[in-house]
Amino acid sequence: MSTHRLTAPAPGWTATTDVVVVGSGVAGLTVALNARQAGLRVMVVTKAMLDDGSTRWAQGGIAAALGEGDTPGQHLDDTLVAGAGLCDEEAVRTLVTEGPDAVRRLIATGAAFDRGEDGHVLLTREGGHHRNRIAHAGGDATGAEISRALVAAVRTDAEIELIEHALVLDLLTDAGGHAAGLTLHVMGEGARDGVGAVRARAVVLATGGMGQVFSATTNPAVSTGDGVALALRAGAAVTDLEFVQFHPTVLWLGPEAEGQQPLVSEAVRGEGAHLVDADGVRFMVGQHELAELAPRDIVAKAITRRMQEKGADHMLLDGRHFGAEMWERRFPTILASCRAHGIDPVTEPIPVAPAAHYASGGVRTDPRGRTSVPGLYACGEVACTGVHGANRLASNSLLEGLVFAERIAADLAERHRAGELPERTVDIEAARSAHAVPLPASEARAEIQRLMSRGAGVLRSAASMAGTAAGLGLIAEQAYAHVAEEKPADPRVETWEAANLLLVATALVAAAEQRAETRGCHWREDFPERDDAHWRRHLITTLAATGGPVSTPEEQ
Repeated sequence: MSTHRLTAPAPGWTATTDVVVVGSGVAGLTVALNARQAGLRVMVVTKAMLDDGSTRWAQGGIAAALGEGDTPGQHLDDTLVAGAGLCDEEAVRTLVTEGPDAVRRLIATGAAFDRGEDGHVLLTREGGHHRNRIAHAGGDATGAEISRALVAAVRTDAEIELIEHALVLDLLTDAGGHAAGLTLHVMGEGARDGVGAVRARAVVLATGGMGQVFSATTNPAVSTGDGVALALRAGAAVTDLEFVQFHPTVLWLGPEAEGQQPLVSEAVRGEGAHLVDADGVRFMVGQHELAELAPRDIVAKAITRRMQEKGADHMLLDGRHFGAEMWERRFPTILASCRAHGIDPVTEPIPVAPAAHYASGGVRTDPRGRTSVPGLYACGEVACTGVHGANRLASNSLLEGLVFAERIAADLAERHRAGELPERTVDIEAARSAHAVPLPASEARAEIQRLMSRGAGVLRSAASMAGTAAGLGLIAEQAYAHVAEEKPADPRVETWEAANLLLVATALVAAAEQRAETRGCHWREDFPERDDAHWRRHLITTLAATGGPVSTPEEQ
């Protein structure tokens, strides 16, 4: 049963449904549509507008064995290599075998992928893939097209209730510890505004990532780790938080740039662009058999090393040989983004540097998307299905959200038919007796991001992370001190987000400090080698009674 909650006013309104889905990306909307088809009442709660999540920012595409000569087995092999020994092979097998049909169902829903003159879906390559298996839309606007199609399908289903501009706060559970709904805060005016409660038979987290825990990220401003933080406070287990993937090629906007940064898709390298330093040297050649198309962790590390060697704050991505016609046809979004920032990829190399991109870890789930809290499910980036291991293979994220969302909906439908989803009774006022977490001041967000980027970013060490942990601890102490002085931070969106970021950052650092090796996208300067003897296992993080995260290595 939930033992911690965010400090918040008592709910002023209540709604009831069968399934409440938190998030409106590919994962959340796929659960919603499939659960509705099974006859369940569905409510979708989303933090901004329905199409404002991370899905629409995905450029490259969605990976699946759709091409001639490609097989799920080859896709599995590439995924396992990228995952650096920590993938759950059965979860990957599920992904690659169910993936092609899931993509076809997505197309049937209305998603229009780029096709050749023969009518077949065009496929390209990205880092870590040995086959052309990346389906794309609008050249480099795949996520936007998938989001458009799913949003349109959801909006045409009058039976799916939508609550936009709503920040989820905490899970509600019944006397037996089963998820029974959630509390949330709706930003705006109307019948449902301010803090409210949704009673439900099951709760699905599809809240996306936590990239805003770092100063520079490809994630939108709403990606503040809300789902992982909620799950921890509810007593759920999270796994592998230390594995945050830094995308190698993010448009470098200068040393002072913060917040969401423009992504330069891996597909640009897939089509033949080269990474070079200021002297024009292709430094990825000889680093890996796939050169610029090596797995993302390898490319990000190589860029970072070269930056250190050259005393530079960015490298260059050279696609001038594409010519204007190819840039305009294949990468119109990236071309427009670069030109908006004063860079023309047709005539000059693009300045790039790694930035926080994707959380390979998250809320621990089984193959049906169930978490360790009964009735609470998770899918998409907020979840850890075991597919990604220590480093996500390019373009597997949209596919994972799609496949495991379908599996969650199937499990909900099966449980519903079997009578295993009864109405839940929850004492909302009693739930407020759980320990209320003091809220940091809203300005703590920038300090958390600064601490994390400096000490727990691409390069980590015991010393750097100890400094980060101390700084995060001080922010928490100040929040408690302000409560003791009867000067607590006001409960509002900015302070709730800061609290979520603080919890997720503290949990991430606790795990990263323990993993004394370099593996996948976790790079320890003081432990530069991979250590399978001791660390070919997961770290499971839960919240202690005191409210602090505790990471425990999984038994080998």
